[in-house]
Amino acid sequence: MENHEVKMPPKYDPRAVEAGRYEWWVNGKFFEAKDDPEKQPYTIVIPPPNVTGKLHLGHAWDTTLQDILTRMKRMQGYDVLWLPGMDHAGIATQAKVEQKLREEGKSRYDLGREKFLEEVWKWKKEYADFIRKQWAKLGLGLDYSRERFTLDEGLSKAVRKVFVSLYRKGLIYRGEYIINWDPVTKTALSDIEVVYKEVKGAFYHMKYPLKDGSGYIEVATTRPETMLGDTAVAVHPDDERYKHLIGKTVILPIVGREIPIIGDEYVDMEFGSGAVKITPAHDPNDFEVGNRHNLERILVMNEDGTMNENALQYQGMDRFECRKQIVKDLKEQGVLFKIEEHMHSVGHSERSGAVVEPFLSTQWFVKMEPLAKAAIEWQKGKDKVHFVPERFEKTYLHWMENIRDWCISRQLWWGHRIPAWYHKETGEIYVDMEPPKDIENWEQDPDVLDTWFSSALWPFSTMGWPDTEASDYKRYYPTDALVTGYDIIFFWVSRMIFQGLEFTGKRPFKDVLIHGLVRDAEGRKMSKSLGNGVDPMDVIDQYGADSLRYFLATGSSPGQDLRFSIEKIESVWNFANKIWNASRFAMMNMNGLTYEEIDLTGEKSVADKWILTRLNETIELVTNLAERYEFGEVGRVLYNFIWDDFCDWYIEMAKLPLYGDDEASKKTTRSVLAYVLDQTMRLLHPFMPFITEEIWQNLPHKGESITVASWPVVRPELSDPEAADEMKLLVEIIRSVRNIRAEVNTPLSKPIKMVVQAKDEHILSVLERNRVYLERFCNPETLTITTDIEAPEKAMTAVVTGAEIFLPLEGLINLEEEIARLKKEWEKWNKEVERVQKKLSNENFVKKAPQKVVEEERQKEKDYLEKRKAVEERINELQNL
Repeated sequence: MENHEVKMPPKYDPRAVEAGRYEWWVNGKFFEAKDDPEKQPYTIVIPPPNVTGKLHLGHAWDTTLQDILTRMKRMQGYDVLWLPGMDHAGIATQAKVEQKLREEGKSRYDLGREKFLEEVWKWKKEYADFIRKQWAKLGLGLDYSRERFTLDEGLSKAVRKVFVSLYRKGLIYRGEYIINWDPVTKTALSDIEVVYKEVKGAFYHMKYPLKDGSGYIEVATTRPETMLGDTAVAVHPDDERYKHLIGKTVILPIVGREIPIIGDEYVDMEFGSGAVKITPAHDPNDFEVGNRHNLERILVMNEDGTMNENALQYQGMDRFECRKQIVKDLKEQGVLFKIEEHMHSVGHSERSGAVVEPFLSTQWFVKMEPLAKAAIEWQKGKDKVHFVPERFEKTYLHWMENIRDWCISRQLWWGHRIPAWYHKETGEIYVDMEPPKDIENWEQDPDVLDTWFSSALWPFSTMGWPDTEASDYKRYYPTDALVTGYDIIFFWVSRMIFQGLEFTGKRPFKDVLIHGLVRDAEGRKMSKSLGNGVDPMDVIDQYGADSLRYFLATGSSPGQDLRFSIEKIESVWNFANKIWNASRFAMMNMNGLTYEEIDLTGEKSVADKWILTRLNETIELVTNLAERYEFGEVGRVLYNFIWDDFCDWYIEMAKLPLYGDDEASKKTTRSVLAYVLDQTMRLLHPFMPFITEEIWQNLPHKGESITVASWPVVRPELSDPEAADEMKLLVEIIRSVRNIRAEVNTPLSKPIKMVVQAKDEHILSVLERNRVYLERFCNPETLTITTDIEAPEKAMTAVVTGAEIFLPLEGLINLEEEIARLKKEWEKWNKEVERVQKKLSNENFVKKAPQKVVEEERQKEKDYLEKRKAVEERINELQNL
């Protein structure tokens, strides 16, 4: 037989296989949506990664699942659009750039707004390039001709449109909110401009008297000057000490105002006295408590950090002067009874170094109730958004039902500037897509919008909306699936749904596939502080993208977390290596077969019929499971089919005709090998795109690339359940004989006598027809197949479905020698048992040795006892033969 020359190198080297392939795909435009009216569209928009840094394992997981779906749909004949893009990530990106400037001894204020934004755009370009390189390394089939960025012109227009229409509908309003205020530069700060320092401060313990004269309630604060703005005292509703006081009132010292005692779960019963003063205008947590209980917000400070008219006799004093004076006055009144020193974390302005004051200010909000209501209602209809797994729909609905208004303004420079202008003289507000004509009389709001405001529009703003006639919007929206982690259901998924419904009247996606988080091998979250993060690019350098992708896609079930394990990635690499070797063997034996010459109509062996039947079953299972997003199960099915059925059994059986003289059966076997490999590579392609393309290009194929080859379909005419049953029987017999040989240490190379008793004539004819396989894989010296036999007396036996196997002992082993060998082995284990038991019966050892050492010895005892027992049973078995 001739070995055909094969271009595949003998060793599987992922680097060589993956090198240059991605560029070839992209240049071939295989990933571009074709806008083909003959095909049904299938769309996924990528969850846009932030341009703050490089991609982590979570991104690799998320995008691999999307790539699997889009590659599969493309092969199934859909016009697939997988739209790539990135998010400007307001706070996070600005923080990175400011940090970089700090290292150069500069701040954004030195540069001014415009110059600073130029710096951020440079950063964006650099990191967008990184991200694209990583996408390429992972092999993601993205349509780069449609790539978007949340701050590009089209998306900015969509953001302005949404802001203006919600404002005109009365769904965007200005309201009060606590922000970080710098009293020196008189400006609001974003969270990233607040630097926390450990400062020596004090806890001031005070008694607020109950109005009914029945005593007082004890509270403590680190900022006594804010007590002038107290509007309640809060206790935990389950706190037995205070339950009876909820609903009563206290008199606020100095001010003399009557304020209620309220129950709120925010209060920590274990901390301090378990009662806290509530100042909604000067503390973000108190602000939230105030919202829940409709408390008044009393601001007692001016923008420059001095006390205002609500501070009574302290008006005009600096906040820290006021603190000293108020402490003195409270002591004199007997209200302040204890001052305890205490180190605490205090926010300082990164700009001026001043202590940051939580301050009530006017911010922009989205009124959520009507939007959430519409989204909740939508979930009751037939076009609802399907969550996979379903349980996450509850999480989503729960959040929507308990939603609060959304504060959308941010005190930053990087982001979508709020399209609102204030008249310099009248203070009138102008909100529109474009600035007012007499711009010199107006000043634009300096704030930008929350990053989630623009990413909430991502499924439709990327398609050309607000131009509802845009061809991509008309063809590819709404999208089919969104793949994301459960940690951003609230931030992102919910917002896309209510904005999609509000502005397009459609759900933005049909299905949401939720996955968990990637954890380390011990189940811990990956984090910088633990130092247990893994860079996906390092894994690819070592094992190839295919190994990483297959592990990520098949390592957990929907909604579950994934434990990262390098051993599992190694075992996927072994799997890829097995596929490589099997494919190479097949190709070396194809003898230059062309695609047109593949012919499955000839006389097929039972092995041929069986592998084609198993292929049909695998195609059906893989397709159904993948449609249900059960990729872990898909992985299991493919692995079993490729490793066990195809490599371990079919290829071995194919060697018989391939190495034989019958030209017709050679031709059929080559065709079956070529066909099964081709179909298998297609099924595996979405998971392992690189190795499958490489193998497929070397197979007899039709078409340019496996990326656009058609997805396998079941061909009923190739199924033969009867042949599958026959093969099952043969495999069972061969396995049983191999197991017996292993038990009695008889290598496969030694011929043995073998008798198979068939339970009826049908089985007998099956075995006779397939004698050649039993002879090849059991290596019998003589093989007797019969329905009627007197069982040999001394023989090893095995029972399989429909037959019994006897291997007469003479010729299989020398009974005396084997028993003698086993007795020696028994002695060995017996000695070990005695030794370890002696050690464990020594009280000194058990008491003094470290627990771990004692445990190890107990483990050894268990292991040795089991081994001794197994040898004992084996001896008895042989002596009774």
